[in-house]
This record gives sequence, structure tokens and C-alpha cells, in this order.
Amino acid sequence: MGVESSGLIGLIILVLDVFAIIKVMQSMASTGSKVFWVVIILVLPVLGLLLWFFAGPKSG
Repeated sequence: MGVESSGLIGLIILVLDVFAIIKVMQSMASTGSKVFWVVIILVLPVLGLLLWFFAGPKSG
């Protein structure tokens, strides 16, 4: 993989992480749950995104 393709993958992950954080903040979950999910997404960008997708709070 060249620098261009890995940069593109990083940009896609960043956009998806921002999308996930916005969806977490719009959900009807408690404040503590929102903070938990945002921290997980920020600390573990790819794994946190996958965990949120399958187990995270849904939009209300």
C-alpha cells in the first residue's frame, strides 16, 4: 500500500468516526453511556467504530 491509499483509508475512518460520534450524541442514551461510547470511539477508532455499529445506542 502506498502513502496515498493509506491516507485515504485514514480519512474514511476519520469520517466514519465523526459520523458515529454524532449519532451517539443524537441517541436517547444516558449521558454516561454517551461519554462511554465517545471515549471508546476516540481511543479505538476502528474497533470502537465496529463495536458502536453492532452494540452501540441507536438514534431516537
